[in-house]
Amino acid sequence: MTATPDARPRGTRLPRLARRKQLLGAAQEVFVAQGYHAAAMDEIAERAGVSKPVLYQHFPGKLELYLALLDEHAEALVKIVREALESTTDNKLRVQASMQAFYDFVAGDGEAYRLVFESDLRNVAPVRARVDRANQQCAEMIAQVIAEDTNAPAEEAHLLGMGLVGMAEVSARFWLSQHRSIPKDTAEKIIARLAWRGISGFPRTTDQA
Repeated sequence: MTATPDARPRGTRLPRLARRKQLLGAAQEVFVAQGYHAAAMDEIAERAGVSKPVLYQHFPGKLELYLALLDEHAEALVKIVREALESTTDNKLRVQASMQAFYDFVAGDGEAYRLVFESDLRNVAPVRARVDRANQQCAEMIAQVIAEDTNAPAEEAHLLGMGLVGMAEVSARFWLSQHRSIPKDTAEKIIARLAWRGISGFPRTTDQA
C-alpha cells in the first residue's frame, strides 16, 4: 500500500497517551474524509505513521477506535455547553453563549462535528447511544435552568431544552453547509435572538431580569 500524502513518518517512539492521541487524530482525518464504512485501518495506521499491530495494540478494532473518537468529541460538546451556561446568570446571555457553543463546535478544526451529528453509523446501537446521551446531557443542563426559573414541570422543561439544542445544532450545521455565507457572529446572534424571543415568553418565578 502506498503512503497517503499526509502520512506521518514511522519510527518515532511515543508515550502511550501521546501515541493514543496521535492515532485518534489520524483516525479523525480518515473518518471525516471517508466515513466509517470506507475508512480502513490500514490507511489510519499509514496516516499515523505506525504499523497496523501498533494501532491494534491501542484499539482492538475499527468500531472501538471510532467510539473512542466519538466519546472524545461528544464530551467536548457537553463541556462547552456547560461552560456557556455557567458563564453568566443573565439568561439572555446564557442563550447567546449556548448558541455560540454549538456554532463553535461545528466550526471547529477537523470537522469533528461530523462524527457526532452526521455519522454514517447512527443506526449502530453504541454510536446512537453516545450521540443521544450527548444531546440529552445538553438538553438536561438547559432544562435545569428553565425549571429553576419558571417552575415548569420537568417534562416540559426538558422538551424546551431539547428544542433549543435542536435549533442550535440544525442551524449551525446549515450555516456551515452554506459555506459561511453569513459571518459566524451574525448567524449566532440571529439564532440566539430567535431562541430568546421564544423562551423569554415563559413566566418567570424569580426576580432575575
